[in-house]
This record gives sequence, structure tokens and C-alpha cells, in this order.
Amino acid sequence: MSVDWVGYGYAALVASGGVIGYVKAGSVPSLAAGLLFGGLAGFGAYQISNDPNNVWVSLATSGALTGVMGKRFYGSRKFMPAGLMAGASLLMVGKLGLTLLQKPQES
Repeated sequence: MSVDWVGYGYAALVASGGVIGYVKAGSVPSLAAGLLFGGLAGFGAYQISNDPNNVWVSLATSGALTGVMGKRFYGSRKFMPAGLMAGASLLMVGKLGLTLLQKPQES
């Protein structure tokens, strides 16, 4: 059983982004969304750590964040925070997509 360190790091990035948004701007929706999506990403990383083929929660979470933050980045053209989160989420979607395309491992 290998630990999904990339997934846990991504979850920490998402959650900390929500906390930073709350601290700097007093944004409660940013805090709520960051903790919700960070928790879902952490749960997905836990699932991948237990079963490397179980990528669906992580894929849905990072896919949703790619779309939402990508749209915000497209509208604002500001790298922080929307561009950073869209880029990190897109990288996670790519990583998880490659995992799906790999040959199934026999248990």
C-alpha cells in the first residue's frame, strides 16, 4: 500500500487556500469551499492510498475545481488565487487520468 502524497499535498493546498482567503479578506464562502473541497480531496487521497484504482472522488473534486477556478481565472486574469488553484487542479486531473489509463494492477 503506497501513500498518495501528491493527493494529500493537493488537499492541504486547497484547504489552506480557503483559510488564507478567510484570514486576508474575511471571506466565509472561501473558507467553507476551501475546507469542503480540501476535505473531499483528502478523502480521495485516502481512498487512493488504500486502492490505487479508486480515483473517482479525487477526480470529481479536482475536475470541479479546475472548472470553477479556471472560469474565475479566465474572468479576472489574476494568478492568485484562481490561476494557482486552476493549474494545480488541472495537474491533478492529468495525474488521475494517467492512473486510469494505466494497465490495471492485479491484486
